[in-house]
Amino acid sequence: MMMRQEEGSMILPWLLLFLLFSSFSDGLGLLTSHPMLDRLPGSSSSGNYLTQKEFWFNQTLDHFSPFDHRQFQQRYYEFLDHFRLPDGPIFLKICGESSCNGITNDYISVLAKKFGAAVVSLEHRYYGKSSPFNSLKTENLRYLSSKQALFDLAVFRQYYQESLNSKSNRENVENPWFVFGVSYPGALSAWFRLKFPHLTCGSLASSAVVLAVYNYTEFDKQIGKSAGAECKAALQETNELVEQRLATDAKAVKTLFGAAELEIDGDFFYFLADAAAIAFQYGNPDKLCSPLVEAKKAGDDLVDAYAKYVKEYYLGSFGVNVQTYNQKHLKNTAVSEDSADRLWWFQVCTEVAYFQVAPLNDNVRSTKVDTRYHLDLCKNVFGEGIYPDVAATNIYYGGTKIAGSKIVFTNGSQDPWRHASKQTSSTDMPSYTISCHNCGHGTDLRGCPQAPLNIEGNAEKCSSPDAVNKVRQQIVEHIDLWLSQCQDAARSAI
Repeated sequence: MMMRQEEGSMILPWLLLFLLFSSFSDGLGLLTSHPMLDRLPGSSSSGNYLTQKEFWFNQTLDHFSPFDHRQFQQRYYEFLDHFRLPDGPIFLKICGESSCNGITNDYISVLAKKFGAAVVSLEHRYYGKSSPFNSLKTENLRYLSSKQALFDLAVFRQYYQESLNSKSNRENVENPWFVFGVSYPGALSAWFRLKFPHLTCGSLASSAVVLAVYNYTEFDKQIGKSAGAECKAALQETNELVEQRLATDAKAVKTLFGAAELEIDGDFFYFLADAAAIAFQYGNPDKLCSPLVEAKKAGDDLVDAYAKYVKEYYLGSFGVNVQTYNQKHLKNTAVSEDSADRLWWFQVCTEVAYFQVAPLNDNVRSTKVDTRYHLDLCKNVFGEGIYPDVAATNIYYGGTKIAGSKIVFTNGSQDPWRHASKQTSSTDMPSYTISCHNCGHGTDLRGCPQAPLNIEGNAEKCSSPDAVNKVRQQIVEHIDLWLSQCQDAARSAI
């Protein structure tokens, strides 16, 4: 299926890969804060997807080389049930830092029905089945970047438009395109509109982390605010107790949390911090705060209460694998369903950082999770000379000063990632924050809680459904306006 194979490095046996990969993600992005931004628990339920039928096309490996013409097979999906043939809009839903196993049935399906749109989705290069190489050694990761991914989207957009024209027996016709994404794909959505404004009528950048941040202390500060005074105090006391016990019997403490294999203390502390953060990130704050606050009031062992939450919710129903935090695992260069951990860390260690470090004061994670921990991880996992050039990334894209147009930015008020997004409206780039008790990552597209999946992004369980619906109405109005402007421009050009 490969167009070209060089020095045995490009993958041919896609049947083998198909056997290796299982449906463990929703295609929106990856997990939590470490190392992935946005991986949601997978589901085998067909109702959670609009489609899981795979399509493939040949993608350029290096878009920036005039000499390297290698290609690889990239996976994509299409959903045409609501498509108004032949001139309806096309919604490009960007997949992120995970295996993209289909087009999820979230609020985009409602929008597709409303606007008569086709929905297409392209798997991010290297992730899932779209790996160009059969080894993920550091040298082979040189083509893994947001810049290459954006060109992938542009090339795919042109390929799909030409394919559609061919099926409709027409030439040089452009359907109106609109781009969607949540989290890192949300940033890609904004950046795609910024870099390729002629290829899309607009963009929805949901919880879009457009600002690369070296030391992201705002993450933990938001966790503290979202938790509230009682829960925050209980969480801080729990962390202090864990640190004290770890100093005297590390093996027993790690075993208590189901994480005995995390030999590096920094990995273990990061695991604990993420376990707390996920409750606020995905609209389930009470699953963490209720047991901790109750234990503190009753004088019960806070460490035991937190360990119970971690094992039953974070490792249990949410479905996190402890190995995600193990640097030995991150050094594994084999292509497998767990490769996303290593792949996203490479992007973190080269482009965007988002180093979640404890603030100097009032922290809710161990101070041992500091800048040095992150830099040592990058070096240990990928080798010498690997570090995030945050300044270059923000110069290239603009950070929160992004100078694009026709981009809607949305954020949930409880989401710790919102401080890496554009939260202030500007001309032709409106920004909305959905405020409620359980409004976290991607609330506008996912509803509440954000995990597990709510069919069609149902917002009934949001503590303030009106707040979600108000922002959704704004989104619909912008899509409607920008699509109509696109269509008017196309008609005037004929």
